[in-house]
Amino acid sequence: MSWPEAPVIYEINTAVWLGELSRAAGRPVTLADIPSSAWHAVTPAGVDAVWLMGVWERSTLGLAMANAHPGLRASFHEALPDLRAEDVLGSPYCVRRYVVAEEFGGDEGLARARAELAARGVRLVLDYVPNHVAPDHPWVTEHPEFFVRAENGELELGRDPYFPAWPDVVQLDAFSPALRTAATMTLASVAARCDGIRCDMAMLVTNEVFARTWNKTPPSLDFWPEVIGGLRAQHPETVLIAEAYWDMEWALQLQGFNFCYDKRLYDRIVGQDVQGVRDHLRADPVYQSRLLRFLENQDEPRILSELGPEAAKAAALMIATLPGATLWHEGQFEGRRVRPPVFLARRPDEPLDDDLAAWYRWLLAIVADHGVRRGDWSLIEAEGWPDNQSCQRLLAWEWITADGTRHVVVVNFSGQRAQGLLPVGWQERFTDLLDGGAVHEPVSPLYVELGPWECHLFVAA
Repeated sequence: MSWPEAPVIYEINTAVWLGELSRAAGRPVTLADIPSSAWHAVTPAGVDAVWLMGVWERSTLGLAMANAHPGLRASFHEALPDLRAEDVLGSPYCVRRYVVAEEFGGDEGLARARAELAARGVRLVLDYVPNHVAPDHPWVTEHPEFFVRAENGELELGRDPYFPAWPDVVQLDAFSPALRTAATMTLASVAARCDGIRCDMAMLVTNEVFARTWNKTPPSLDFWPEVIGGLRAQHPETVLIAEAYWDMEWALQLQGFNFCYDKRLYDRIVGQDVQGVRDHLRADPVYQSRLLRFLENQDEPRILSELGPEAAKAAALMIATLPGATLWHEGQFEGRRVRPPVFLARRPDEPLDDDLAAWYRWLLAIVADHGVRRGDWSLIEAEGWPDNQSCQRLLAWEWITADGTRHVVVVNFSGQRAQGLLPVGWQERFTDLLDGGAVHEPVSPLYVELGPWECHLFVAA
């Protein structure tokens, strides 16, 4: 299936999801026999792709290392106070082989799952980890030239330049020509089983970062252009998503990625930095159209543990109506507050907010049904007057389609009332899709007054 320009992606922790489905069914459930009701629940209207996070075979050696690590064990007990031995599977990013774990249904089960999604018009996204592998990966004995080694010959642990090494993985050598060839083949094998690939910590293997991390002289060609070039020869349609930090989004876009994580926007939203968000959205719209916006994922805290309920809903409306791809995390809609470590196969029981879940699904459906994120996007600067500068709390933008349909989004991203004038000249009547469709008469400029965290989503009537 071809991809939309601004896809909506829904992330699922595969181990946790299958475990809960199995307990509900009273039997083991794998990717080969997911009930239709379960697929329906994770593919609401407006979702274009499902990311099955963590399907690959995990390392038993990495599991033992994780269980022996006091800090990791403490995090497991913090998230799951009634932790049991069988709850710890090991990290999905400590990959032993790029084959689907047998307990999840193997590669045949994944093929069934992909077919089920395709029947619903939904694409499948999987993971690829370029920087490291498990210490018992076959390459460790078969291809020692793929790895970075210390002066004493020992394998180096995987790491980035700013934090201690990860204890359960070994470092691949991104400058090794043989490794790059093998990486191209591995990435192609993943692409053969899905429609999109999320590349973990993609910036770590760039020439710039890898040379700094390991004090090595880089080759003339960067890692990703070489590897992605090889992939495109076999799978030109595969969408590639870079987990990216340290303001390297533009560089990774130039190196071949379709979308890159927008961690900067996430930080500014969580920090309730309205001016910072506004400044961020002044970037070139073409660049923004290749960012992936999110409020949660498996590595970030649950948004309701960071923002109050109304602030989180305002943030969700922002994410849902900005250019670029969007990522939504299973459990976010239901208001979960605990993010279990990815090593775990179970999460704690929490009260679920059915009203919030219905609101999220309604929001995604409205955006999809009304084509809100189609056409040309532009930021709108709210204006005040001498005795009112509360307009600085307002964030606003506009979409205009080729046929002239206009959508205007206005968000008071603050805990105080805000007023302002938007330089939007409505020549026709317009409605607010969020308040039951109240009709407004043509006006220029548009005066708005919003209470704390309130929003508008206007469309020309």
